[in-house]
Amino acid sequence: MGLRGVILAGGLGTRLDPLTRITNKHLLPVYDKPMIYYPIQTLVDAGIRDILIVTGGNNAGDFLRLLGNGSEFGLKHINYTYQRGEGGIAEALGLARHFAQGNKIVVVLGDNLIEKSIKKYVDDFTSQPEGAKILLKKVPDPERFGVAEIKAGRITGIKEKPKSPRSDLAVTGIYMYDPNVFDIIKPLKPSKRGELEITDVNNEYIKRGEMTFDILDGWWTDCGTFESLFRAGKLVKEGIRRKTGSR
Repeated sequence: MGLRGVILAGGLGTRLDPLTRITNKHLLPVYDKPMIYYPIQTLVDAGIRDILIVTGGNNAGDFLRLLGNGSEFGLKHINYTYQRGEGGIAEALGLARHFAQGNKIVVVLGDNLIEKSIKKYVDDFTSQPEGAKILLKKVPDPERFGVAEIKAGRITGIKEKPKSPRSDLAVTGIYMYDPNVFDIIKPLKPSKRGELEITDVNNEYIKRGEMTFDILDGWWTDCGTFESLFRAGKLVKEGIRRKTGSR
């Protein structure tokens, strides 16, 4: 039973208009590569070879033209599926049920970039008998994210974009789930935003006492706003500069 990877790269990316008017957000450049390259590399570096990309919008065919079967990443094959409209992260994940085939999955949001490998967290999750794992990161602006509350070393709940956050620990867009995740998604009702929220999925695992967490090592950023897209490019450039010693 192998671990499978799912990259969620749907949505309309309206916060990045006009950049996203004629292309999917996840195909925009982040320094020297299209954004989608980074989450694929994250999964490959963690030892995952079975990967599904959930895409959407009017430019889904461009992913196939760009990535093909993933040979650039040492993959033999990439799977693709399509999400209509903007039904939310949890709805997009629900489309992966057939692909998962009863295996555990590692989910990465297509606009999330990280500095270091997540292999050690993925290995921990593989030996976890059941449930889920999320990766948290201290941030200066937690009100932009889902925020985790921790008590006595355990995660007690997640609040989505709280006005007054109870911690500075943001839930990053990297989630690990056992096969029960699809049964948790099924009865979910859309939030005020009209979306099925991944926070509701995570809170259900917390309620069941089946959620573990780690604090992510190295930098992490999303690319959902002009500011964070620009910052992501700078972080990538800086990382390359440090590795190669170039200016």
